Amino acid sequence: MIDRYTLPKMREIWSEEHKFRTWLMVEVAACEAWAKLGKIPQTAIKKIKSKANFSVKRINEIERTVDHDVIAFLTSVSEFVGPDSRYIHLGMTSSDVVDTSLSIVMRDAADLILKDIDEFIKILKKMAKKYKTTVMMGRSHGVHAEPMTMGLKFALWLKEMERNKDRMIAARVTISVGQISGAVGTYSNIDPKVEEIACKNLDLKPVLISNQVIQRDRHAEYMTTLAITAATLEKIALEIRGLQKTEIGEVEEPFKKGQKGSSAMPHKKNPITCERICGLARIVRANSLVALENVALWHERDISHSSTERVCVPDSTILVDYMLQKMIWVIDNLVVLPEKMKQNIEKSQGLTFSQRLLLTLTEKGLSREESYQIVQSAAMRARSTGKHLKELVLSDKLARKHLSENEINQAFDIKYYLRNVETIFKRLGLA
Repeated sequence: MIDRYTLPKMREIWSEEHKFRTWLMVEVAACEAWAKLGKIPQTAIKKIKSKANFSVKRINEIERTVDHDVIAFLTSVSEFVGPDSRYIHLGMTSSDVVDTSLSIVMRDAADLILKDIDEFIKILKKMAKKYKTTVMMGRSHGVHAEPMTMGLKFALWLKEMERNKDRMIAARVTISVGQISGAVGTYSNIDPKVEEIACKNLDLKPVLISNQVIQRDRHAEYMTTLAITAATLEKIALEIRGLQKTEIGEVEEPFKKGQKGSSAMPHKKNPITCERICGLARIVRANSLVALENVALWHERDISHSSTERVCVPDSTILVDYMLQKMIWVIDNLVVLPEKMKQNIEKSQGLTFSQRLLLTLTEKGLSREESYQIVQSAAMRARSTGKHLKELVLSDKLARKHLSENEINQAFDIKYYLRNVETIFKRLGLA
C-alpha cells in the first residue's frame, strides 16, 4: 500500500509506475472487501496481497496486442499471482479501477498544490507587512490615479490566494470519491458493500450513484479551480511585468548571478519568469475548457473523456505546481524600489491630488460641477505647461476665492490618502 503523504514530486505522481500502483491498490482493496464478505477465501486474499504486482514493460507489451490497458494490466498482475488471480476484478468494470485510481492521484496532486499555496500565502503575508507603508502610485487604465502602498498590493494577492486555497480544498473533497459498481453502475455483478468497504480503505467516499463512470462535473470543478489559481498567478506576474517596465521601474523580478538577459543586448534584465507564468496560465485555462467538454458523454459512458484526461489533468496539476513554486521564488526575492516609486509619484505634477481638491471645493459649498470645472481647468494647464498642479491652483483666482493657502497645502498632503491603510490591514488580520 502506498502512503500518499510521503509521495515525491508532482511529476512522479503522474508516472506510469504510480498509475498502475494505484490501479493495484483499487483492485486489492476490492478483493479485501470481497474477502470480508466471504466471497474470496482467506488463503486466496493472503496470496493476492503478498504476490500482487505488475511489470510496466510487460503491460505495454501485452497492450500492443490486446489494445486495452486494463486487460493488459490485469494479465500482468495475474502472471505474478497465479490461479488466485481469478478473484481479482471480480464483478468490476474498467472504469471502476481507472476512475477510482484517478481520484486518488488527483487528491494527491491537490495535497501538493495546497502545500505550495500555503507556502505562497506565508510569503505574501510577510511581504504585505514589510511594505505596508511603502508609498507608490496607484494606477487605473495604466494612468496615475491616487497614491497607495505596495503592501496593499501584496495584501490583495494574499486574500485571493486564500480564496484559491478554499476552492482547492473544496475541489479536493469533490474529487475524493470512488466507484466500484460494475457495468452501467447497477451493481449487477458486485455487492454495493464492496464499494463501501474498498472506498473506506482507500480513504475515499463512495459515489451515491454512477452510470459506469464517476461523473465529470467533479473533474471540471477541480480543473476550473486550477485554472482560477493559475489566473491569480498570471495576474500577479502581469503586475510585476508592468511595474518592471523601464518607464516605471518600481520592482524587478530576481536576477540570478551569471544570468543573461539577451543574446544581443548585455544591459537587459527581463521578467522572464513572470512572462513564463503568464504563458502557462493560458494552457491551464484551455485545459479547464476540455474538462468542461468532458462532462457530456454518450448514454452511460464513452471514452471521449479518457484520452483528453491523460493529457490535461496531469499537465494542469504539474503546471500549477510549477507556477506556484516559481512565483514563491519571485515574490520572496522581489526587488522593490521605493525611491523610484517616489520619483514616479512626482512625475504626475500633483495631478493625482485632483479628487482631494474637488472634494475640498464642494465642502466650501460649490456644486460638484463647478468644483470639477475649476480643478480640471487647472489640471489641463498643468499637463500643457509642465507646472505642478498645486502651483497653478495657488495662483488661480477662482480657486483662491474659495480656498486658503493652508487648505490647498492640506489637499496635497499624501498622508491623507494613506490614513486608512492600517484599518484595512487590521480588517485582514495583518496589523
